[in-house]
Amino acid sequence: MNFDESNWKNEAEKKKKENRQFLDRAKRMRGIEKHLPDLHDEAFSKIDCLKCGNCCKTISPRFKKPDIERISKYLGMKQGDMIEKYLRLDEDGDYVVKKSPCPFLGSDNFCGIYEARPRDCANYPYTDSGEFFERPNITFQNSTTCPAVFYVLERLKEII
Repeated sequence: MNFDESNWKNEAEKKKKENRQFLDRAKRMRGIEKHLPDLHDEAFSKIDCLKCGNCCKTISPRFKKPDIERISKYLGMKQGDMIEKYLRLDEDGDYVVKKSPCPFLGSDNFCGIYEARPRDCANYPYTDSGEFFERPNITFQNSTTCPAVFYVLERLKEII
């Protein structure tokens, strides 16, 4: 696959319908998830997250209780103060950042709390796990946010 890092977003927008249909079919394909670890490694050999940072600029992870405990300790803050300063409850009752971009994202796209980051951040973009297919709506949304997700989808379509 010839991947154009500068034009992936336009391609992802053009292929939204195709990718939605593929993800709907992929849920029923046995063994498709076995390709994910290799495709994940392949994608990240071509894509540098620090050049992009779209995830941190446009979406928020969920901050679960263990995340809040770990991050507030890392920041040397009380949990309540950390929540008040940085987080809000969303419509699902999850803590998320108050606004985008993430307040912990630096101008160099480095994460200021990387060692203590939320579990959602550590697992994002789920291109190496079964969650890629278990949560097709999120994968679909991520295909226009993260170049690695788009890359993995395109490669899977070539393989299948």
